[in-house]
Amino acid sequence: MSETPDIADQLTWIAVDWGSSNLRAWGLDQHDQVIAQASSDKGMLSLKADEYEAELLQLVADWLPATGTTKVMVCGMAGARQGWLEAAYLPIPTRLDQLSQGAVTPTLTGDQLRVYLLPGLSQTRSAATHFDVMRGEETQLAGLVADTPDFTGLACLPGTHAKWATLEAGAVSGFSTYLTGELYQLLANQSVLRHSIGNDELQDPACREAFISAVSEIYAAPETFSSRLFGLRAQDLLDGRLPAGDTRGAVLAARLSGLAIGLELAGACRECPTDEPIMLIGNQALSQRYTLALNTIGYQTQHVDGDTAVLAGLRLAHHALR
Repeated sequence: MSETPDIADQLTWIAVDWGSSNLRAWGLDQHDQVIAQASSDKGMLSLKADEYEAELLQLVADWLPATGTTKVMVCGMAGARQGWLEAAYLPIPTRLDQLSQGAVTPTLTGDQLRVYLLPGLSQTRSAATHFDVMRGEETQLAGLVADTPDFTGLACLPGTHAKWATLEAGAVSGFSTYLTGELYQLLANQSVLRHSIGNDELQDPACREAFISAVSEIYAAPETFSSRLFGLRAQDLLDGRLPAGDTRGAVLAARLSGLAIGLELAGACRECPTDEPIMLIGNQALSQRYTLALNTIGYQTQHVDGDTAVLAGLRLAHHALR
């Protein structure tokens, strides 16, 4: 935890990103500058509804002034049905500067905090059973439009469940979720491929080449995905050109990653114009991997750090609330 003697004198409000596995909190002053930050591994999966208030207070108690009530803007899984209190999904199209209109306020035992749980977004389509939801990513997208309210374009948020969102004049008009990260972990750790897959490092030339090749192959022929997966195991058994030792597993891991991400790209951006950059929101390492994959199939990218985006989105929600 960041500690300074005068945090309580400067604190104006608190921003919180409460995920499934952890929570992060930032204390902000009247100029929306971060003056304190803290984190915990007490995510939604490890808490009951009546435990959230105590966990939050334990994390931020040293920041709070002796009197008065501090506003707390919370995004993420704390607002899920199985979280603190459900903040119902807002149906798209939804303007990202209006998320706070769907916020809910849980009843607290004390008066030190006033908590606002932001909603997620939902999508249903009558023409096809394309149901989808997001919770937490909408606030990162809001951070994208904080400085450009009429932003229009395609954004990708890589992760365990990657989100692709179409924005039109500052509103989300459509989005899709791809279980790419989870699929990779399942295949690498629980399928027959676990005997062949190591840890890839794209800085290694052999891994980089394997990744790029796999992206190109599966983007051109996504219907071959299942066959190419088993081909990884066969390649391990038969291909004498593969390097030995740990490098062998790393190269095959890079190829598996390329197949999984390339399949995602085949569904997410095949019809998108290549003259408009795709906005990536997330951590540096994963965004670099997606940039390499997108560059391979002819797309350019721009990158916004995930923490920067979520803080900007929470600031936007706080301003709208005021």
